[in-house]
Amino acid sequence: MTRVEKLESEVSRLSADELSRFRAWFAEFDAALWDEQIELDAKSGKLDHLAEKAIQDFNSGNCKEL
Repeated sequence: MTRVEKLESEVSRLSADELSRFRAWFAEFDAALWDEQIELDAKSGKLDHLAEKAIQDFNSGNCKEL
């Protein structure tokens, strides 16, 4: 049995309260990883083309207020 399969088995046996707490923990954990990846991508320049496109769209009036 793989580690993931063991985790799946354990998670499937959690009570409703435990599952709720696990879900909240995992959401925070996953968000932190996402934030870290976005920060690394921004620092490395991987997102520069997206920022440039957004600025071009804004300057050309190709956007609308939300």
